[in-house]
Amino acid sequence: MRSNTRKYRLMILLCIAVTFFVFILSISIGRYSIPFWTVLQTLTLQESVDTTIRSVIFEIRLPRIIAAMLVGAALSVSGAAFQGLFKNPLVSSYHLGVSSGAGFGAALAILLAAGTFAIQLYAFTFGALAVAASFGLSRLVKGSSTLTLVLAGMVVSSFFSALISILEYVSNPLETLPLIVFWLMGSFNAIRIPDLINITPIILVGIAGVMLIRWRINILSMGEDEAQALGIDLKRIIGILVFCCTLSTAASVCIAGVIGWVGLVIPHIGRMFVGPDFKKLIPMSAIIGANYLLLMDDIARTLTTGEIPIGILTSLVGTPFFAVLLWRNKVGWS
Repeated sequence: MRSNTRKYRLMILLCIAVTFFVFILSISIGRYSIPFWTVLQTLTLQESVDTTIRSVIFEIRLPRIIAAMLVGAALSVSGAAFQGLFKNPLVSSYHLGVSSGAGFGAALAILLAAGTFAIQLYAFTFGALAVAASFGLSRLVKGSSTLTLVLAGMVVSSFFSALISILEYVSNPLETLPLIVFWLMGSFNAIRIPDLINITPIILVGIAGVMLIRWRINILSMGEDEAQALGIDLKRIIGILVFCCTLSTAASVCIAGVIGWVGLVIPHIGRMFVGPDFKKLIPMSAIIGANYLLLMDDIARTLTTGEIPIGILTSLVGTPFFAVLLWRNKVGWS
């Protein structure tokens, strides 16, 4: 037991070191390349650094990098928690309709020619409403269970997807439609410091809530009968998990758009390192998810002269990787 604990701590420390390296690397690369040492000087607030470099780092790259790491961690933690809650390795952080609900909210705000803050507010509100609708719909069924919640999420998600299609159909094909489509593909291009100030506390509260009760997910993943036999208040724990995951996921979608496959794939990578114990899996998923999405964003903004929507890249990388996991029978709890 002590050997496993020591190995886990060393792995976490290694991951943190990798995170620091990726963080500095991400600040350095881009159309305006900045030397590694200059980045360190700027972050330590040394006055000898050029004003232009300081502006590029603190006003453009740093907010974007922090946002990518927060969103990656939030989607990964939510995905891992939902997979344990629903006892299904194919569940992701978007499973209860938050992505389609947020997508509809953002599309509606864009159609109404609202500003950036309004788009984020609409996306967050409708994402949360979609999950609330899934939860409420599942409660209408007698003897409701997590399976009923999954089915309710599928119904609500399909409904909001249809509403998005209607908004795309009636929008201006030359002006509004491209904006809606680009937002739905996901991007960190427009992230600035005010966006971080508004959204960071919400994401951190959601992640922290899952972290605090992550040990109970082990019990939930055994089944409802086992959880009740151990005296666990099943409805309360499910409610807290759904609330926290919805909070962080909806906040992530409202600033970055819909970024698929992160909440589905990253928890499986985490299990390859630390196994199925959610006490270890949730923190590991957060760290791996933050690094993964940050690297994807680095590729999105440096691979071509333009910017590739990050949702496209995560799908291109996530689908073949998940197919390999299926082929090697690595998709599961062991």
